[in-house]
Order: sequence, then structure tokens, then C-alpha cells
Amino acid sequence: MNARGVYARAGFVLAVLGLVAITGAYAQAPKTTAKAARKPADSTFKLVLEPRATDLLKAMSGKLAAAKSMTFTATVGYEYPSKLGPPIQYTTRYDVAMQRPDKLRVLSPGDGPASEFYYDGKSMTALAPVENLAAVADAPPTIDAALAAAFKDAAIFFPFMDLVASDPYKALTDGAILAFYIGQSSSVGGTKTDMVAWANDEVFLQIWIGIDDKLPRRLRATFRADPLRLRHELDLSNWQLDPALPPDTFASAKAQSAGRIAFAAPAPPPRGVKPLTASKVPAKAKSATN
Repeated sequence: MNARGVYARAGFVLAVLGLVAITGAYAQAPKTTAKAARKPADSTFKLVLEPRATDLLKAMSGKLAAAKSMTFTATVGYEYPSKLGPPIQYTTRYDVAMQRPDKLRVLSPGDGPASEFYYDGKSMTALAPVENLAAVADAPPTIDAALAAAFKDAAIFFPFMDLVASDPYKALTDGAILAFYIGQSSSVGGTKTDMVAWANDEVFLQIWIGIDDKLPRRLRATFRADPLRLRHELDLSNWQLDPALPPDTFASAKAQSAGRIAFAAPAPPPRGVKPLTASKVPAKAKSATN
């Protein structure tokens, strides 16, 4: 799930700080005179939830939910339309540390301006370290509730937020209408993975899950409401489960002395992109994504 979407750029941490101007949702593509031929839909295809696929998603989710703490790197590649027609791709990296039930840190060094997000169970802070500006707000006592509040109040969310939820399986599969097993791959994440496809009425996902460790290695999403069908890809690496994290991991000395600005979003996200958990977000916030 924001200026770009759930598997898009982390620009909303900065947008909350008022440091990034949000560009138009989509650039106009050149007109074409010829219509592309479309293949007729396969009338024999039926939407099913294959047990093999759902079992893999449950195993992955169970592995994540059982971890009391974790660190990982999330690298997001997202397509953005160009005036020439074909999309161009941007990349953003997040270095994530979390400790259940009430600690989260997200560091994003770019591309673009750097941003940092801290949650310690009592407050949440969005920091622009180069500009030395911070937005601070009181926060609920759990990661799930804090991320929902960050989205509601400031349109902040992260493309991996469903993976750090208390119940990742519920967050990922809410409203599922399709799930099937694709096959195996040895080309993602430096390990062998099982590939699963999953969809609800809003998004189609392909997920690569480690065969041995059951950890997610890649997610690719396409949103139904996006008329350009731009692709958003999330690569996950450097997994550490249950590491010992010092208390100061989830605080920033620089944020304490930084200039203060409002914890609020300057603009709604583009049409058709939102977190997978948007159906559980209060109506006021949800309406901004449509």
C-alpha cells in the first residue's frame, strides 16, 4: 500500500513531512491508432483456492507470526508511466527491524530523499534526516494498530506491512477469490522457492516462498483499478528471525532534536493503489485511495 501504492515507492513517509511534491497519478501515454488484438477469455477457467497454495501461504505466515522479533531488507521496484508510453522503473530499499507486539523501525536510504520511521509502543515518528524535520504522533499499543493509525492520519504505509502483521495469513488472504500453485524456481533470493498466485477483487499477487525456510522472497502485484496494469515488485532478503535487538533500535536521537511538522498527509495517493489491509482501514482513510 501513499504516493505510489502498496508495492510502490516509500514516498509517503516523506510526503507526510511535506518534503516531496506528489506528481500526477499517471502521465498521459501517446495515442495509438491501431487496437491491440485481444485473446478471448478462457470460458473454462474457474476461480479456485487450491489447498496446496493456501497451505504454503499458511506455512509462510506461521513462520513470520511465530517470530518475536525480526530484521530484513525489502527492495521495491515499481513501474511508473513515461510520456513515451512504456513504463520506467524506480527502486527503493527499506531496512526493517521489528519486535512484537509494539516496536518497529523502517530506514529507507533512497533512491530519492532518505526517510526513517520509528514506533516504540507509545509514539510514532517520521523523520527526514537530511532536512532534519520530524513528524511525531501518539500511537496505539500494537504494530497492527499503529500502522493502521499511520495510514489513517498521514497516509503512511509500507509495501511489507502485511508481513509484519500479528496474523500475516489473515492480512494477506482477506477476500481471496483465487489461489493456485505455479511451480518451483531456483532463480529468486539465492534459494529454491515455491511460486504461488493469489488474488482478490483488487489485486493479483505472485509470491515466491522459500522451500526450506518458508520465508517470502519475492512478491509481485498488479492492481485491478490501475488502468495501465503497472507492476510492483518486492524482493525480501537478509532475513534474521528472533535476533536480540537493543532498546535504542526503535528510537532516534536525531528525531528528538529535529524541527517539528504536522503528522499529516499533504495529498491523497493515486487512484487504484492501496494496502492489502485497506478493507480494514477506517472509511475516511479508505476513501482517499479510490
